[in-house]
Amino acid sequence: MMRFRVLPDGLAPAPLSALPMKILITGGAGFIGSHIVDALLREGHAVAVLDDLSSGSPGNLPASVPLHVADIVDAEAVRRVFTAEKPDAVCHQAAQMSVSRSVREPLFDAQVNCLGLINVLDAAVAGGCRRIVFASSGGVLYGDVTTPAPETTPANPVSPYGITKWVGERYLSFYAREHGVTAVALRYANVYGPRQNPHGEAGVVAIFCTKLLGGQPATINGDGRYVRDYVFGPDVARANVLALAATDRCAAGSLTSLNIGTGIGTDVVELEAVLRPAVGAAAAARGHAVDPPPPVHGPARAGDLRSNLVDATLAKSILGWEPAVPLDAGLALTAAWFADRQRDA
Repeated sequence: MMRFRVLPDGLAPAPLSALPMKILITGGAGFIGSHIVDALLREGHAVAVLDDLSSGSPGNLPASVPLHVADIVDAEAVRRVFTAEKPDAVCHQAAQMSVSRSVREPLFDAQVNCLGLINVLDAAVAGGCRRIVFASSGGVLYGDVTTPAPETTPANPVSPYGITKWVGERYLSFYAREHGVTAVALRYANVYGPRQNPHGEAGVVAIFCTKLLGGQPATINGDGRYVRDYVFGPDVARANVLALAATDRCAAGSLTSLNIGTGIGTDVVELEAVLRPAVGAAAAARGHAVDPPPPVHGPARAGDLRSNLVDATLAKSILGWEPAVPLDAGLALTAAWFADRQRDA
């Protein structure tokens, strides 16, 4: 069972701006990573990015941010980046993130999510970097749960992706204990929002937005009654900023694992029903008339859980974090971003 470290009641994290750092973000040109870059820059920190651009884009980053195009599976390339940047902290977002791909290609999933993580941890330790925030996944770690799961819920991953995220936390705990690293693992629920890549298999909101803006129906897998906890990308970025600040006051050699989600369940049928009019309104506001058709149903996906929700009470206690953007508002903002992208294409 994972052990958790809780800060005293009422102790809020110090503003990150009071602790200027050089932070390396792996996967920083991607969806969540680029929002973290923006949030850290607003706090006045120096930021560098390592990304293989398999799903991220240089266009997500300000021109002033150094971008090292490298694969975390390449240990020597990772070492070179750490040697060049000498970060005080690393925010590890790079991952193979598709559940269905992990079912088809478990070896690839393990290479990226386990060996890639070890390469990052080894380079961090060798370079004297002792603060690490890791993107874990509450969305797959607890298995099927019908009520919001706290961090004390036993891990029960049913897909290779969930298994590698759990193994990643165990490696992180080992490195923290063995090398004096201070680490925080953020167990994300289902993250959505602007900049999400619609071309992979992960990210139902991005995929639906692209389809609906093109006047095509969204394809719902199976019966669509798969309940998920949807949390807005910039809210998740804010959790990472707070976690990086919290590492300054956590004891060296410790790992703290925290859920990042809303605790509110929405199934895919309900999600599509809210998103479809939001897409239509966003397109109309930009002079592009579109009347998205009703959804169609396709086959169920291997490895998909029926229900998954996380309890983020501990993140509020330790980080002072809680979600700020409700689902309907977040979907409207996401639809508007995709509509702008289509107009500018």
